[in-house]
Amino acid sequence: METTASGNTLSMSGTSTNSDGAFNKASSNAHAAVDSMAGAADDAMRKAKPAIDRVAAMAHQAVDKAVNVAGPTADWLSAQGESLNARQKKLMESTCSYVSANPMKSVGIALVAGFLLSRIIIR
Repeated sequence: METTASGNTLSMSGTSTNSDGAFNKASSNAHAAVDSMAGAADDAMRKAKPAIDRVAAMAHQAVDKAVNVAGPTADWLSAQGESLNARQKKLMESTCSYVSANPMKSVGIALVAGFLLSRIIIR
């Protein structure tokens, strides 16, 4: 059973009509459109590259500025941390020496402080 279609299509029996030429032409047109779009994309990328490079340079400058500002701040915080550690050690040493010198008074102060704190927390 052999059916043929009219126009520019292939026949069912596998024989070709003038559709091979139309198919090749459509294929060529599609390839040309793809090539054209690829060329346009290349042109757009070439035009956009300087803008992209400027934005990247600005981003690098912003990062450099942030590092320049954050560096001294980090150094200051580190120095303050060391100062606080030194103060903590000094306070601990003076508290230990006071408790050693006045054990009964220290126990009394601790009891009163504990009682007051418990009254504050309960309410």
